[in-house]
Amino acid sequence: MNGHLEAEEQQNQRPDQELTCSWGHRPRSALDRAEAMAPPPPPPLAASTPLLHGEFGSYPARGSRLALTLTPQALHIQRLRPKPEARPRGGLVPLAEVSGCCTLRSRNPSDAAAYFCIYTYPQGRRGGRRRAARTFRADGAAAYEENRAEAQRWATALMCLLRGLPLPGDREITPELLPRPPRLLLLVNPYGGRGLAWQWCKNHVLPMISEAGLSFNLIQTERQNHARELVQGLSLSEWDGIVTVSGDGLLFEVLNGLLDRPDWEEAVKTPVGILPCGSGNALAGAVNQHGGFEPALGVDLLLNCSLLLCRGGSRPLDLLSVTLASGSRCFSFLSVAWGFVSDVDIQSERFRALGSARFTLGTVLGLATLHTYRGRLSYLPAAVEPASPTPAHGLPRAKSELTLAPAPAPAPPVAHSPLHRSVSDLPLPLPQPALASPGSPEPLPILSLNGGGPELVGDWGGAGDAPLSPDPLLPSPPSSPKALLSPITEGVPEMPASSGLPPPTPDALGAISTGGPPDHLLPPLGTPLPPGWVTLEGDFVLMLAISPSHLGADLVAAPHARFDDGLLHLCWVRGGISRAALLRLFLAMERGSHFSLGCPQLGYAAARAFRLEPLTPRGVLTVDGEQVEYGPLQAQVHPGLGTLLTGPPGRAGQDP
Repeated sequence: MNGHLEAEEQQNQRPDQELTCSWGHRPRSALDRAEAMAPPPPPPLAASTPLLHGEFGSYPARGSRLALTLTPQALHIQRLRPKPEARPRGGLVPLAEVSGCCTLRSRNPSDAAAYFCIYTYPQGRRGGRRRAARTFRADGAAAYEENRAEAQRWATALMCLLRGLPLPGDREITPELLPRPPRLLLLVNPYGGRGLAWQWCKNHVLPMISEAGLSFNLIQTERQNHARELVQGLSLSEWDGIVTVSGDGLLFEVLNGLLDRPDWEEAVKTPVGILPCGSGNALAGAVNQHGGFEPALGVDLLLNCSLLLCRGGSRPLDLLSVTLASGSRCFSFLSVAWGFVSDVDIQSERFRALGSARFTLGTVLGLATLHTYRGRLSYLPAAVEPASPTPAHGLPRAKSELTLAPAPAPAPPVAHSPLHRSVSDLPLPLPQPALASPGSPEPLPILSLNGGGPELVGDWGGAGDAPLSPDPLLPSPPSSPKALLSPITEGVPEMPASSGLPPPTPDALGAISTGGPPDHLLPPLGTPLPPGWVTLEGDFVLMLAISPSHLGADLVAAPHARFDDGLLHLCWVRGGISRAALLRLFLAMERGSHFSLGCPQLGYAAARAFRLEPLTPRGVLTVDGEQVEYGPLQAQVHPGLGTLLTGPPGRAGQDP
């Protein structure tokens, strides 16, 4: 979509609307992203309000006529000829399943028709998504230019809806309504997800974001803390977002790298996103739920999160500052764990080749050797109760356990570091092999994707062609002149013998975070806590402090949590619980219904800060799944410190 003008500034912002930002509304600086997070909406339209209506031909089938109706939520398709369908199959295309669209033209100079194509990822009967392309022929006028304008009108309207941009009520719908393509930095851990991350990225992520018209640079990380080092030297003004294609660990590095920068106050507002290709995909599970999708794992979860990324949309993200026994500090977006959860997380590292199944096996082994740990948990209760969960998610009060116990200078400019092991689409030419039909369309210069048009293989062939699926954007032959691959990234990266990175060590978090806001709620470790804190002491099976809703892609530890509720959700299990009861808790956690079991050993509290003092000499502590030094630690929540790319909220993701 080269040459598109920036979207016009909108007005009449509602002060009470949900904080969200679409790709169509990108503030000028990272700090502005937090202050102008909510795009002012147009007057609300009913989901069924027709926005555009017209008659089109179909492609590649000849002779069929279709009536198309575009609403804010879906594209409705009805066959007019040769025979209207009473119950048309595929007649409703929800925009939530659309990644993008483009306009095309025929290579036959005598064809006056213009074409537009939409790329969809509908769910099959068994729940999995498969790519499909629907192409429509605009041929209502004798002149090509008029048909071209009509195709562009529909494609532009679709892209505006996908990106959260309002359609003008009294002006022409033209491509100039669309802003420049967002530019993303993709960081890929090639060893994530049993070593499948790179392959999944090529086969699923890159095709979809290219269809959406998103511009990107891609870097493969080479070692632990590589991502942290990269973001410390980036010129962040060049990027509209940083997206990790891996598990939760890579995003941990990115956020701590941003907070290590001298300009951390602005840097940390850079929108970050996650596309799940690791064994631990907790944040992606929460994003998936926020987007209104059904729980998913593996490639299905990746496709759901990629669809949400293509739509644009962000939310403020709470971060936890965690101070360790040595005085070092790191920042967490996910959880702090002690006991059973951290034991399973670290001890299952040896089974990393199993992917997410490593946690299942680790849980079974952990139950067989169940331990209890003596410790002291203190927390500062939240002044405001969290959003009331549904009856199935009722929270135990555990009242019997609650006993009371006593402006910076401007940052220096940051040098731009080179991008190592990188692939870029600026522009990224896509292969356009010879097509079977001489009348096959080819991209128009306007609304073509990434300067080269969408991948057309499988979209334009005859009726006997193979099912639609994207060819890899990065062809394997190194000699291909159309693939912008640096020599170091040609082909699939070699896998080490262990099929993964080395197991984490307590010092794997790298350098101490020196930036970030002060912890005004926390006294120094080892000093008495101020009044108003609650202290629990005894034997624990586990303690979990979690910020978002999910502990894993399929484990909903805090079902009522939101990305920006400003709360720490503390869960603990006291000693004395049986193995069977603990197993029931984790099985119920897959549905988020574990609090409704009435387990007397399970406790919960919403907090602003907490301190954990292990009283046993040995144990495991983790922050966002990474092992840290064992000993006392404390943490507090910093509401909305970061910005998370979530996509638009679905019904399940709406605030109460």
